[in-house]
Amino acid sequence: MDLNYLKKLLKLLDESNSTELLIEEEGIKIKLSKSGKSSQVVQQVPVQAQVPAIQPQAAAPTPEEQPAPAVSTTTDKHTIKSPIVGTFYSAPSPDSPPFVEIGAHIAEGQTLCIVEAMKLMNEIESDVSGVVEEILVKNGNPVEFNQSLFVIKPD
Repeated sequence: MDLNYLKKLLKLLDESNSTELLIEEEGIKIKLSKSGKSSQVVQQVPVQAQVPAIQPQAAAPTPEEQPAPAVSTTTDKHTIKSPIVGTFYSAPSPDSPPFVEIGAHIAEGQTLCIVEAMKLMNEIESDVSGVVEEILVKNGNPVEFNQSLFVIKPD
């Protein structure tokens, strides 16, 4: 999205009697809200296209924004989470068998699935060896950042 276009939207909101403006364009959803005499970008959320969000201020990433390593849900189970937003694929191609199935023993570094983001196929690998207890996402479904994908019982 063009920065000049965004500035024009902010000026339009400032000059109007409206207090809020919501726009969906080119797969991006923008919500502008007026508080006092100036307006500010409140939220920018990708709609369907996997477009990175524009941050209104350049600031150091907070701990919530840092890619979190997979964490255990209980003491004897390990959760593999998506490091990116995208589309989950359980197999390398539609005609191929899935990378893993429930009950399969996996090794550390083994590919578990693919998450497609912006036409790039990102292989998601296991960071532990163990047995796949649950597959939490269906093939072809969208996934969010840090969404749980697999539950593994470590060796």
